[in-house]
Amino acid sequence: MPITICATINTCSPSLSGLASRFHLPLRYGYLSTAVSQSPFSPRCSSSSLEFAAMDNGGSPCLFPLYRCKTIHLVRHAQGMHNVEGDKNYKAYMSPEYFDANLTQLGWQQVDNLRKHVHESGLFKKIELVVTSPLLRTIQTAVGVFGGGDYTDRMDILPLMVANAGNSDRAAISSLNCPPILAVELCREHLGVHPCDKRRSISEYQCLFPAIDFSLIESDEDALWKADVRETKEELAARGMEFMIWLLSRKEKEIAVVTHSGFLYHTLAVFGNDCHPLVKQEISKHFANCELRSLVIVDRSMNRLDFPETNYPENIPSGRDLPSDVADEKNQ
Repeated sequence: MPITICATINTCSPSLSGLASRFHLPLRYGYLSTAVSQSPFSPRCSSSSLEFAAMDNGGSPCLFPLYRCKTIHLVRHAQGMHNVEGDKNYKAYMSPEYFDANLTQLGWQQVDNLRKHVHESGLFKKIELVVTSPLLRTIQTAVGVFGGGDYTDRMDILPLMVANAGNSDRAAISSLNCPPILAVELCREHLGVHPCDKRRSISEYQCLFPAIDFSLIESDEDALWKADVRETKEELAARGMEFMIWLLSRKEKEIAVVTHSGFLYHTLAVFGNDCHPLVKQEISKHFANCELRSLVIVDRSMNRLDFPETNYPENIPSGRDLPSDVADEKNQ
């Protein structure tokens, strides 16, 4: 029986302290200690043992209204050219040769493997929106994993990716029967200095990926990347939190996000401080290339105006329905 363990925001950074009470990032975690897994009706399972087990696991189970929750499927891009050379020599990340690096052939194999998984697991049918960082390696990963099948020329359907986009040596990918893909600057990699993290112009991307929505990106050229200024870890984490709040504002309930290792690590590192250390570690550990993790993000504020669509609070024929425990209290 799975329980939901909630990870709160770390308030150590001044830039994040105002967000601390806003939302949780629960992780579905299937482990129960022996004490917790006993029936609460058993004489052997006292309230003190439950409290001890909850403390031992880093926190007790959490309950939240469903309409305040979203499922997010976080994906790091597949292997890029810069990853290969950067593993050999860190200075390769400074090389202009790897400007907006594209996927390797191994990277495309990783994409194919993840695509097979999201279809076989049924995940593909659940995802309502794919959000991608507007860099070549993340866009290639997003269209390869979540796009339609092979593209066939049709006047009414644009391809998600044209043939051989970004020297991929891949056939064109259709936008038919797949979730919309939206490019968002907030989930970009660590900004500045490294040419591999600088993007191309949006007009160039639009030629390569005609059916991707770039409407939320204000500048055609990259106005965020600076050749001599590297974004701090604190700034990156604050940007990640802003992205999480933006996700909460979306109407979609199940969203895939294709982004980068640094962005994921520094954003998720501020969660999980009220959990068991192993859960904290599971949330924030570094992503492998093309790894997918599914988490639930919860809005704890009272700012949401959504209606809980699955609840049925009204139009119930009225009648006598005094609960027995309330009747007992009145009698006493």
